Amino acid sequence: MLLTTLCYIEQDGKYLMLYRNKKENDINEGKWIGVGGRFEEGETPEECMIREVKEETGLTVEGFSYRGLVTFIQEGGIMEYMHLYTVDRFSGEIIECDEGTLKWIKKEEVFQLNLWEGDKIFLKLLAEEKEYFSLKLRYKGDCLIEAREMIMGIDYV
Repeated sequence: MLLTTLCYIEQDGKYLMLYRNKKENDINEGKWIGVGGRFEEGETPEECMIREVKEETGLTVEGFSYRGLVTFIQEGGIMEYMHLYTVDRFSGEIIECDEGTLKWIKKEEVFQLNLWEGDKIFLKLLAEEKEYFSLKLRYKGDCLIEAREMIMGIDYV
């Protein structure tokens, strides 16, 4: 079981997106995602998110919201619990990321990017300004075969 965070940094109607194009053997290669990563031992979800934002972007988080929990289930029984955040206050200058290219993208243009199908669902929930959601995403390879919002019981696939 993996424990991870993902964060969408917001500014002027844009998200800071990461185009994954630099890391070898990257499951996210060629995709646009937020910033985040795996927990280190002893970290809380918030500590992990703040550290990952700093490492990947150079920015210091000053204000954030916990938006939801996304449960990924991959063929073969691999499970990931991803804590999802948005950041609306930060300081610092953006640095070069060793995992890909960082770029500010207008929120209304994000869906035109090469995204995971499940990411489109939780980005839509963020756009709807849901205070909190729990989303279950089941993948077979790269194909999303189940998507269910657990609180409202809505099936997306």
